Amino acid sequence: MKKLPFALAMILSAVMIAMTSGCNSDKDNDSSKVWSKYEKWRDINNAFYTSQRDSLDADGKPFYRVLYPTWNPAAEILIHYFNDREETAGNLQPMLTSTCDLIYYSRLCNGVPADSSYTKTEYGRGIARFCPQKTIQGFAIALMDMHVGDSVQVVLPYTLAYGASTTKPFPPFSSLVMNIRLVDIPFYEIPAAN
Repeated sequence: MKKLPFALAMILSAVMIAMTSGCNSDKDNDSSKVWSKYEKWRDINNAFYTSQRDSLDADGKPFYRVLYPTWNPAAEILIHYFNDREETAGNLQPMLTSTCDLIYYSRLCNGVPADSSYTKTEYGRGIARFCPQKTIQGFAIALMDMHVGDSVQVVLPYTLAYGASTTKPFPPFSSLVMNIRLVDIPFYEIPAAN
């Protein structure tokens, strides 16, 4: 009777090893296939991001500000504020764990719509509720730079969006253009005093 649990454990271990080995080799093959299959799309997205970073407004000044978060200085996104930031400077600003109510829509570099809050109604008409730490990194970087009332357009490189994943409706290696309005930060938490 003591041999039965041991035998079952050995069989289960063998099955798990076989499943894990098969998954790893398939995953490695899939990654290289995705890299090759989307090479042109990746190049288009890299070129798009560079062109947006270099774009100028009507006055000949950069349209976007390059934003590097202090917690990840190797990461960069492009951000353009549509409002006067001095008017919102005293408003609440999200932290990584804040709950944010916002209106947004995103599109791919070729203008194809990708995602939007416009159909959401749970927190108000067109309002979605997000926590920066539970979003893609580029989205979190943008939110944490904003104040309630700010409206922005951001461009995220694919490395700070969905990367090589095949998350629908985003093809792998897709840069994203997002328009975001930070409506509110309900349940705002007060930072601890040092």
